[in-house]
Amino acid sequence: MKAAKLFRKLYNKQVLALTAVLALPCLGEAAPVSQQQDAAQLRQIALDFLTLQASGQSNEILVTVGEVDKRLNLQACDNPNPYLLPGSKPWGKVTLAIRCTAPAPWLVYLQANVQVTADYYVAANALTHGQVISLSDLNKQRGDISKLPAGVITAPEQAIGKSMQVSMASGSVMRLDALKSPAVVQQGQSVRVISNGPGFQVATDAIALNNAANGQIAKAKTSSGQTVSGVAKNGGIIEIIY
Repeated sequence: MKAAKLFRKLYNKQVLALTAVLALPCLGEAAPVSQQQDAAQLRQIALDFLTLQASGQSNEILVTVGEVDKRLNLQACDNPNPYLLPGSKPWGKVTLAIRCTAPAPWLVYLQANVQVTADYYVAANALTHGQVISLSDLNKQRGDISKLPAGVITAPEQAIGKSMQVSMASGSVMRLDALKSPAVVQQGQSVRVISNGPGFQVATDAIALNNAANGQIAKAKTSSGQTVSGVAKNGGIIEIIY
C-alpha cells in the first residue's frame, strides 16, 4: 500500500515537471514587446537633416536641436521621415517634423536653431530707384545670415543686371525683393513667337502686349489677330510649349 502511494507521488511530480518543460516553447512564442523609439536617434536625424538643408559652399553651420518631449511614448520606427513645415526657411529658429508610417504611425515636432555663417552682400554705395546693379555696387560681408532678412543676396549674380525697385542707403543688406529683373520683352515691341511640340516647331511674328522679364509670362498679338501667351526669353522671343 505504501509502495502504491509512493509510486503515485513520484508519477505526479514527473507529470508536473514534464508540463513545465513543454510550456517553455509556448512562452518563447509569445508576442514580442514593441520597442520604444530612441529619442537620441530622433535628435540626430533632425540634426543631420537641418545641416544638409542649410549646407552650401563656404557656409559654416551650427545646429542646436531641442529635447524630445519625454511624455511621448513612440514605437520604434522603421524609416523616420524628417521635413520642414511649408514656408519655413532652413535657418534661424525652425520647427521640424518627423513622421513615421510603419510599424505604427506617429508624428512628432522638434524645435531647433540653425545658425549659418556665410557670405552675403550689402550696398557698396547709395542706390536709387531704377538703378541697374553692377559688381561695383556690391560689397561682400560675412556673418550669421539666419539673423538677416529673408531673401538676402548671397551671390553677386543674383543682383548684377537687375534694377532697384526701391532706393537703398550705403551698407544696407541687398535683398531679392528689392530688385527687379530687366524686361526682355517690352510692350509694343516686335517679338518672335516660337511654338514647340512633339515633332514640330512653328514661328511667327507678333507684337508684345506687356513687359516681361526672362522666364515670366508674356502676351502677344499675331498678325492674324490671335492673342497668345508664352514664356519670355532673351532676344525678344516668346516660347510656347505644347
